[in-house]
Formats: sequence, C-alpha cells, structure tokens
Amino acid sequence: SGVIFFKVLTFTSQISPMKISFLYPVIVRKVLPILLIVTLVSFMGSCGEENKPPTRMQQVMAVHDSVMPEMSTISRLVGQLKPLADSTETGKEYQKAMKDLQEAHTAMMDWMKGFGDRFDHEEIMKGKELSPEKQQWLKEEEVKVKDMADKVKGSIARAKALLEAREASGD
Repeated sequence: SGVIFFKVLTFTSQISPMKISFLYPVIVRKVLPILLIVTLVSFMGSCGEENKPPTRMQQVMAVHDSVMPEMSTISRLVGQLKPLADSTETGKEYQKAMKDLQEAHTAMMDWMKGFGDRFDHEEIMKGKELSPEKQQWLKEEEVKVKDMADKVKGSIARAKALLEAREASGD
C-alpha cells in the first residue's frame, strides 16, 4: 500500500495547476450549491427536534432513569445499616431504615416489571404510537413511577441522615 500511495503522490505532483483549474467553475456552480442545500436542510431538521417537548413516555422514562443509579446507593446503605440493626432502640431505627431501603428497591424492580409487561421496546424506546388503552396505562404508570421515585429518594435521605447522626455522635 505504501507503493500505491507513493505512485498517487507522484502522479498528483505531476499535474500542473493549469490542468486542475478548469474544474473550479464546475465545483462552484454544481457541487457547492448542493452541499449548501444539504447542510441547510440537515441544520433545519435538527433544530425542529430540539424544540419538541418530551412525550409522556420520555417523561416517565426520565423519572426512571434519574432514580435507577440510586439502586447502587441503596445497596451500599443497606450494607452499612445491616451490622447496626439489632433489638435495641437505636438498632430498631437502623432496622427500619434498612427495611425502607429494601422496600424502595423492590418498588423499583416491581415497577420495571409491570411497565415492561405493559409496553414493548418499540413503544418505550422508539416512540411507537400508543393505542388509547395504552395511553391510559401510561398515565397510570406516570403516577406509579413518581411514587416509586419518591420512595427511593426518601428512603435514601432517611438512611443517610441516620448514619450521619451516628457519625456526628461519635458512635
């Protein structure tokens, strides 16, 4: 391939600028307008997509996507609370916080299973049009996903506050 490159380089260096200059009017008259039109059309197409408000499906998935990374936080917090949970008053608080975290995790898994049973991949990811029945289901799922997100965020906040209070007291 190095030999071919050298031959092409040698050939192009032998062409005088006068022989190529006759192509400039063709490029300017025919190729340049086409490139400008293609660029303009693609720019206009991309601008229109940015101004579209998100669909209800996108909003539901955005709530899910915002909470999903917290599953690892839940696991980490449960691991921190587990050795502290016992039958003492303070231990019972840790036990309750751990139970809340586990219930929030279960709520996420249950919501995902139920949502996946109601909607297919094309509807979720590709924006396939929903039947009237599925539009109603999506409204229901919007309420459920927000409740689930509140449960996840609330249980994490309570567990963190409990662990921070423990650290502050020096236990």
